Amino acid sequence: MGKITIDRNAFVYPMPMVLVGAVVNEKANFMAVGWVSRVNFNPPMIAVALGKMHYTNKGIHKNKAFSVNIPGMDLMEKVDYCGLVSGEKSDKSEVFDVFYGDLTNAPMIRECPLCMECRLVNAVDLPSNTLFIAEIINTYSEERYLTDGKPDIEKIHPFTLTMPDNNYWKVGERAGKAWSIGRNFRRF
Repeated sequence: MGKITIDRNAFVYPMPMVLVGAVVNEKANFMAVGWVSRVNFNPPMIAVALGKMHYTNKGIHKNKAFSVNIPGMDLMEKVDYCGLVSGEKSDKSEVFDVFYGDLTNAPMIRECPLCMECRLVNAVDLPSNTLFIAEIINTYSEERYLTDGKPDIEKIHPFTLTMPDNNYWKVGERAGKAWSIGRNFRRF
């Protein structure tokens, strides 16, 4: 079969679903985000791309801080709600049990298996989005979500987003060991 041309607005497939938290107008606010990625190893940095019109952006710009919270499947309905309503019209500060670490303007979600508090390093202005790049200051979890002291994807039970079909997907089973399985490849 040959390749065919499709809509150029393709997406990396799939994308992890997270909740980005920021203090806006003195209240914790959370929004559902699929456009997120680690972007630097040391210091550890992460980036989120948010549409310029989002209410959350105001808090990130003002306070130079935000959080990235990794929800489990059990939070899917609340995550989706946070993507459907704007914090400008709906108070999302009471949707979750909120806690703070060292950064007082990076609200995190106690129910999320993995939470990262982030200090803004750069905000890149793009045509329709702002790419917020931040240093991960601290990461929080619980023993029940770890194996050998590291986050365990099976215990966290995250979900992903696919676009443009806008569906959530469960994370499947382990397929192989990264930077190892390729050692079996032999070129002739």
